[in-house]
Parts: sequence; structure tokens; C-alpha cells
Amino acid sequence: MYEMKKIGGGVCAPEGFFADGISAGLKPGGAKDVAFVYADTPCETAAVFTTNKMTAAPIRHFRSKGTFKTNFILINAKNANAMTGPAGIADIEEILSAVSAAHTGLVEPVMSSTGVIGVRLPKERIIAAAKRFDLHAKNATAAAQAIMTTDTFYKMAATEVVLEDGKRFRIGAMAKGAGMINPAMATMLCFVTTDADADAGTLQAALEAVIPTTFNAASVDGDTSTNDTVILLGNRKSGAFDKEAFETTLHAMLLELAQMMVSDGEGATKLVTFDVQGALDDEDARTAAKALSNSLLMKTAIYGEDPNWGRVASTIGASGAICDEATLTIRFDDVCVYEKGTILFDESTEKRAAAVMKKERFTIACDLGLGTGAFKAYGCDLGYEYVKINADYRT
Repeated sequence: MYEMKKIGGGVCAPEGFFADGISAGLKPGGAKDVAFVYADTPCETAAVFTTNKMTAAPIRHFRSKGTFKTNFILINAKNANAMTGPAGIADIEEILSAVSAAHTGLVEPVMSSTGVIGVRLPKERIIAAAKRFDLHAKNATAAAQAIMTTDTFYKMAATEVVLEDGKRFRIGAMAKGAGMINPAMATMLCFVTTDADADAGTLQAALEAVIPTTFNAASVDGDTSTNDTVILLGNRKSGAFDKEAFETTLHAMLLELAQMMVSDGEGATKLVTFDVQGALDDEDARTAAKALSNSLLMKTAIYGEDPNWGRVASTIGASGAICDEATLTIRFDDVCVYEKGTILFDESTEKRAAAVMKKERFTIACDLGLGTGAFKAYGCDLGYEYVKINADYRT
């Protein structure tokens, strides 16, 4: 038995972790745009990255280190440092070397970036800002704000886990992402800290176990970034650990952050859960659910608050999942519009389903009626504001 308690503090909540965000002049108006996460001891390290073949320089730099411990992550917004070739990695090494010279005690520092693709990092600005860091600041909110790009709000969470014997550990996290969101790792970044007493292999296994049904279940626009990153740092300071409690808590926190990203999708007004049940297996359920969350026709129908159940059926049929109209059931929340070959979409039902779609959060549930496979994907609507934001993104 264990108890999970939501707490404040974000990535600074676990013992021995610090963070802050300041302005390097990368964003207009003096907005915060560089951040750090620091630990006062070297940390066990786990990470999951994008499957995009055009992998950004920070990810290639991280992977080149092999197995290692670190106590410092430098993060910048507005520039992805992607498609910059060997020069992009050289820029990272120059920046981190200068930061290490300015702040003693950094161990194998790493970097993470988000923003425009195909532009070299403004090294001088980042270095000058990083030299001003107070490594013992506990300003998780400022750090979460600094890593935002088109996000409209910062995203962070923290939980304390109390085990049956009274021992306790904490997990803190922050994330950014509002567009180019269709993680496959795993433009999203997430940084997780914990004082749980677990080695790197255990942390990596836990991270890989929860990613498929959290970040990989989320989609804003169906595009997978060059920079998708989740890094988990653990300093083992609490002396406490329980595998089930850790994975359950980590899953709950990352799912909360994933849903925040979808609800903050560029121009989005609605968060929709696509709950597929009754598939032949879980993989078929995932295929159908992700197709629904990525479908442009579904997204525009959601934006228009139109309970067009035909688009639901058509998308499932085109997804590649095994399905049959004679066994399919479709519901908008608790309003059943189609059941195993019978159309229930009369005038009364349409009004009730349309009322569901006016909500900020609702579920489109589909039972394929073929087996026990199940998966939940999370998506949002697509409207004029998304086009405007991305048409003007570089400006």
C-alpha cells in the first residue's frame, strides 16, 4: 500500500534539485527563454527521445555519451538546434564548456532545445545568460515558463509518495508543447526529477513502461518533432523506492502533462479522449485510437461541434485495425449514436451528442466488439488559429 499526494514545487520538489529560468534575449520583450535543472549530486539518468530520423543536435550529443551520470540540464527556447549538422553539436560543446567554467561542480552537463529548425544557436547570448544562473535557486515555475514556445500556459507537476513503512519519495516534472505534437519516442520536452532510490536501469525501464500510454497517446496535429525529449534524473537521496508505486505515480504525472499539452494545442478549445475498446488486441486498439486523434476530419468536426459519427467509423475503417460495422458501437460520452449495425442518430440523439461536443472535455468511445484490446488516445480540435500560428511561426 502507498499514498500519492500532489504537492507544489515542480522539478524542485524532490530533495536536492534546483531550477530557474531567465531571459537571454531569444524571445521578444524580455520573456524568459533559457532554463536549467541542477542537482547537488550526480544523478542516475534515463531518457527517451523522438523516432524522427532528422534528430536534433542535443539528442545526438546526449546519445554520444553512452551511459553516464549528470547533474545539469541547460534548456533553451526559440531555437531547436536541428538540421545544423556537426556544427550544431560543436555549438553545444562550446556552450556547455563555457557554462562549466562559470559554475564549478557540473558533471557531464547536457543540453535540450526547442524552437525553429535549421538555425544555429545564438551561442553568445545563451552563454552570457547561463553565467548569470543561480544554481541554488528553487524557481520551478520560472524554469517551466522559460521552456515555453507557443504554449499559452506553463506545465508542471509534483507528487510525494508515502510507502506503507512510512518512507517517502518525490517526483517532480515540467513539460512544454502545444504544436508539432505527435510524440513517437517516446515540438515537446519533459524533464523529470526524483529522489527515489532507484538505479538508472530501473528508471529507464519505468520511463519506457509509461511513455506509450502517456505522451505517445497524445496528438495535437499528427507531426512528430525532431526534438521530442523526456529526461529523468534520480539522485537516490530519499532512500525509499517501490517499483509499483513509482511507475503508477510517474504514469499519472506524465499523463497529466500530456493532457495539458493537448488541451493547450495551438488554437485548441477542446480536449478529447478517444477510448477504443473491444479490439482484437491492444495494438489494434492503439492503431484505431491514434488514427482518430490524428484525423484532420475528426479535428475539424470537433472544432465545429458536429457529432459526425460517420467520420468516426470511416477513420477506424481506414486505420488498418480489424473492424466490422456489424460489431462496432460509437458513443459521445454516454450518448450512443451507432450500435452494432443500428443507426441511433435521430433528431433527439443528435441534439444530445451535439451538447456533449460543446464541452471543453469529452470522450468519443468506440467498441469494436471483437476482443479485449483497449487503448486511450488524446487529441484536440483544429481551427483557424492553428493555421495562423504556424503560418507565422518563424516571425
